[in-house]
Amino acid sequence: MTEALPPRGRFAPSPTGPLHAGSLAAALASYFLVKSRHGQWLVRVEDLDPPREIPGMAERQIQQLADFGLFSDLPVVYQSQRHALYEQALTRLLAEDKAFYCSCTRTQLADSNGIHRHCIAPLDKTHAAVRLRVPDIECRFHDGLQGAQVQALAGDVGDFVLKRADGLYAYQLAVVLDDALQGITQVVRGADLLDSTARQIFLQQQLGLPTPEYWHIDLVLDEAGQKLAKSQGHDALNDSMRLQELQRALRHLRQDPEVLDSGLSMAENLARALHAFDVNRLLSASAP
Repeated sequence: MTEALPPRGRFAPSPTGPLHAGSLAAALASYFLVKSRHGQWLVRVEDLDPPREIPGMAERQIQQLADFGLFSDLPVVYQSQRHALYEQALTRLLAEDKAFYCSCTRTQLADSNGIHRHCIAPLDKTHAAVRLRVPDIECRFHDGLQGAQVQALAGDVGDFVLKRADGLYAYQLAVVLDDALQGITQVVRGADLLDSTARQIFLQQQLGLPTPEYWHIDLVLDEAGQKLAKSQGHDALNDSMRLQELQRALRHLRQDPEVLDSGLSMAENLARALHAFDVNRLLSASAP
């Protein structure tokens, strides 16, 4: 009999800008859910795209988390240091004919809305992406907050990129491998990533990896109803109003902000919020 993995969650920001209210809500949701199950909470830096990253931002994000009492239970992992692991997986998928080289560009795929079903450009291995073969199947899964989900992979996604033509590894490959290699049992993140989940589950199946639980929380929006963006500095968490930022995040997660005390440290307030965490109130946030 295979022994069940202990609960393990993670928060995995990309260093493209400082954390904002939506980042804090996602970090807290992942922290509360795994800690309420007596599990471990990890931090992973998703620094896969150097052109979009800001020097020193990963360290700033880790400090922002620490300012709220949020610390990784294991050493922080940086995806930029894990390229050899991603290349090993690619080599295996190519050898098993589950992936293939492709020189099709976005412009060439524009008529199919960017969905790749067969190559329409001659192969040039000096400038080619690696794509995963996607059959005409449906992927069904249950999200802890968003409920039953189904995606027709071929029509909605197509053969998706695992390694870009410029040599950078794709998010879909790295996140699947790192979640498995780190023993992540529950993935808690923003609802903007819900659409990526089906293809990640399919890739897990192709690699023989376990599928964690998925929980996608509703996004924190700005006054115009738009998603907050780390690349916009004005959305950054306010260092002089940490208690208010924590209260705002708790309200977004349908938790009680009144458990916080301005006379306590952020670490003490985080402990109070964890003790009062009620998963049923979180579930009510996505109820119809």
